[in-house]
Amino acid sequence: MSKGEIGVYRRHRPETTVLYEVVRDNIETLLGAIDDGALAVRIPKHARAELLAYLDCGLLCRGFARLKCRECSETRLVAFSCKGRGFCPPCMGRRMCATAANLIERVLPPSTPLRQWVLTFPFPWRPRLAQDGELLGRLTQIFVETVQAFYARRAAHEGAMGAKTGAVTAVQRASSDMRLNPHLHTIALDGAWSEQGNELVFSGLGHLKTSEVGEVLEQAVRRIERHLDRRGLLRTRDDDLDLSGEGDPESTLATSAVSGLSPPAGPQWSAGLQPLRPRALSYDKPLCASLNGFTLHAATRAGGLDAEGREALLRYVLRPPIAQERVEQRPDGLVRITLKKAYRDGTVAVDMDPLSLLCRLATSVPLPRFHTIHYAGVLAAASPWRSRLTPPLPPAPENVEPEKKVRKSGYRPWAELLQRTFALDVLICPSCQGRMRLIAVVKNPAGIARYLAAAGELTEVPGRSPPRAPPYWKSQVLRRQALGDQGEGGDRHDRDHEAA
Repeated sequence: MSKGEIGVYRRHRPETTVLYEVVRDNIETLLGAIDDGALAVRIPKHARAELLAYLDCGLLCRGFARLKCRECSETRLVAFSCKGRGFCPPCMGRRMCATAANLIERVLPPSTPLRQWVLTFPFPWRPRLAQDGELLGRLTQIFVETVQAFYARRAAHEGAMGAKTGAVTAVQRASSDMRLNPHLHTIALDGAWSEQGNELVFSGLGHLKTSEVGEVLEQAVRRIERHLDRRGLLRTRDDDLDLSGEGDPESTLATSAVSGLSPPAGPQWSAGLQPLRPRALSYDKPLCASLNGFTLHAATRAGGLDAEGREALLRYVLRPPIAQERVEQRPDGLVRITLKKAYRDGTVAVDMDPLSLLCRLATSVPLPRFHTIHYAGVLAAASPWRSRLTPPLPPAPENVEPEKKVRKSGYRPWAELLQRTFALDVLICPSCQGRMRLIAVVKNPAGIARYLAAAGELTEVPGRSPPRAPPYWKSQVLRRQALGDQGEGGDRHDRDHEAA
């Protein structure tokens, strides 16, 4: 269902989407190629489980909830989700909407402006950061503390001594072309709070200078380098991270997913981005700075009175790494991902082998027990000021329906999220406009099959395609590379087309 179809609800059928078909038709080939040794990589256990669970997401034959109208016999079935944390568009979309709503209504101080700070790491560091959750968490903490210290200094300069700010950081793992790219989206309160008497008073940041963004980046990079030095993770002060474990199959997977230069994650052997070399502080655009392979962007801001802009900004930083509508199956068997924003060289889309895409999807899955949302400053759970700044819960009205009562937990029902996101009340009966209610949760396989057969729905999960024979790839370029000059089919025109 698209946002343009306001007022019309249609059950999402994931088995008809291109992304689902790509995973279904190639997952067995990928696992077979890895087991056969044709791909010198290993899919981590948690990533493999998420790829397989994605094939069950949203399918009625894996279980569903049954809703029934209170006035008539109209029913509606809602399939279970896989609750994926990496790439599943429906599950990540729900997580995005629910988290943004909770931040607006339960965490962020009302009418407070927000600013986004985006930090990216040097290319040679990204494989290690993607595999080391503890190290990535520590670097995240260092960066957020640096941003908070900047706001405190600005507030002290204006006379607000002891002022504090807060931030929420979302850790994203992929670029728009699904290359592995751990980076930080920090939403900071664009100012600082100080205690005056018994009240907390907010002082806005005011005008932010590009040079100040550069200063924040310099301080963050300096602190990060010192931390890595103390831990012995820098070979020298001017060298790259010590990528211990190089040659390990999971490290190989992460490294190829970062560079995009070689299989299994390369966009058709085109010349990709080389690792950034250390360079002096520079300013590419207003409120954007780069230093030694790090980049920092702070140009996006939402005003305190812009309620829609604040929530839209939060949804942006929490968005899924891939959207269904940006994935296209090409006639030659390749998969095209349309970029949300064109690259500097004019690239608007990338074509890749289906196995390449699956490897990139696998690297987009966060490590187990790694939190992708971090709270800091006055927004941290342990802050004594948080309870004084967060919005109060609205009073629970009397004589309301159970699904509309105010909850103390952060859980938001499926119906509430669709109402908030698409202005669509899915609990309204399409036949008599009455209210629908939950009457059953069906998990028993026999009960599922019996009910779906009577309703004319599929009773079995769509079968996965059997593994292809070597050389496994659909890309003619990669097939020739695997088979040598005696590979099957294609001519020079095919090579030139795929390398474009």
